[in-house]
Amino acid sequence: MTISCDVAILGGGTGGYVAAIRAAQLGKYVVVIEMDKLGGTCLHRGCIPSKSLLRSAEVYAEINESESYGIETSGVQLVFPKVQKRKEAVVEQLHQGVQYLMRKNKIQVLKGKGRVTGPSIFSPRSGAVAVELEDGEMETVVSNHLIIATGSRPRVLPGLEPDGKIILSSDEALTLDELPSSIIIVGGGVIGVEWASMLVDFGVQVTVVEAAGQLLPQEDEEVAKELQRLLKKRGVKVLTETIVDAATCKITENGISIDARKGEQTQSLSAEKLLVSVGRVANIENIGLENTDIRFDKGIIAVNASMQTAEPHIYAIGDCIGGLQLAHAASHEGIMAVNHLSGEKLHPYHTHLVPRCVYTRPEVASVGHTEKEAKALGHDVVTGKFPFSAIGKAIVYGQKDGFVKVVADRSSGDILGVQMIGPHVTDLIGEAALAQLLDATPWEVGEAIHAHPTLSEIIGEAMLAVDRRSIGI
Repeated sequence: MTISCDVAILGGGTGGYVAAIRAAQLGKYVVVIEMDKLGGTCLHRGCIPSKSLLRSAEVYAEINESESYGIETSGVQLVFPKVQKRKEAVVEQLHQGVQYLMRKNKIQVLKGKGRVTGPSIFSPRSGAVAVELEDGEMETVVSNHLIIATGSRPRVLPGLEPDGKIILSSDEALTLDELPSSIIIVGGGVIGVEWASMLVDFGVQVTVVEAAGQLLPQEDEEVAKELQRLLKKRGVKVLTETIVDAATCKITENGISIDARKGEQTQSLSAEKLLVSVGRVANIENIGLENTDIRFDKGIIAVNASMQTAEPHIYAIGDCIGGLQLAHAASHEGIMAVNHLSGEKLHPYHTHLVPRCVYTRPEVASVGHTEKEAKALGHDVVTGKFPFSAIGKAIVYGQKDGFVKVVADRSSGDILGVQMIGPHVTDLIGEAALAQLLDATPWEVGEAIHAHPTLSEIIGEAMLAVDRRSIGI
């Protein structure tokens, strides 16, 4: 059977279903092809389940520290199966919400494995999708435009392939029935440090091994240094400029052992489990792209500024085109692709203006360029910095670690970047992102009246600090 539509979307993750909704808003007949569950990695194996676990860990840590707030507790018990049950309930609620949005917008969803085909009797050009449904039946979807949104999967290290029991990727870690007593986390990027923060709050002995000179290698050095200090303070062992030797990996009665090398020095590490967290790989294999003229660049699909591939009627968005590999970036790219194929006006898309968030305790958030990046781009940089320890609401909350740092151009006054570490900064980063989008100067943001007592006061203070005008210190 052949289904004809205006827009076909291969992949029903965050980028895919957002693109589908936008296309439906513009009057397009849309078909989404998804072989698993709508919502993709973000909803089922990434953002949402991990943040649910992080929230449970945060609550558990706060209860254990409640005496400092004048509240004495006893008999506090962590029941991890209930933590997992709550996570599943959160995911399912949101999953039902996505399904509702598909019905509301009259979007047809095909559950099955899709494969892009070349020119055939169904279409004179490549881009039709042959879909193998769950019952084994076949459907062919022919569209005016195709959007590829097939996402990514955890990167595997040779010799440390996940077995789901001792060696884990983030996918397997999310489904643990019980917490390990100890864990080695290979990779100190976003996923690695989030798991480190979560697990140490749950009482797990955690060691993080990172090959670069700092945790969160893409973030500001001062922020990374502060995060490392605070994780160590909570009991996390952090090894930077260190590489694990997969050849020395041994599964033992008590778990796993492996050698870690820093320069000429080698030490043996052992734990009950090992989590490999070294990035993600685009899902571009076995989906028929060889039947098209789509070009690739270092394992990702090459696209132009409008998200078009080398075949103009075929677009690609999200993790499969590389970039930041963030859910909100994929959503924005999906909307851009649909707006372009519909002839709508496009606004320039600058990836450095996409907010980046890390949900550790404390949180990390940033937008724009770091100080190091800004200098490398030739800017005459001036910075402003303000600590949470001088913010009344942070002291009330009992969460006064961290700071906000503003990077600006000395001559133009333009905001080049904002980096934050501290309580609820993943919520605060929105103001900084808006300021950069609107080309605001630190002076203008600093002049905006920020309510007291709020955590957001730190944004105004850090902006004023660029001109050495901050009030609180």
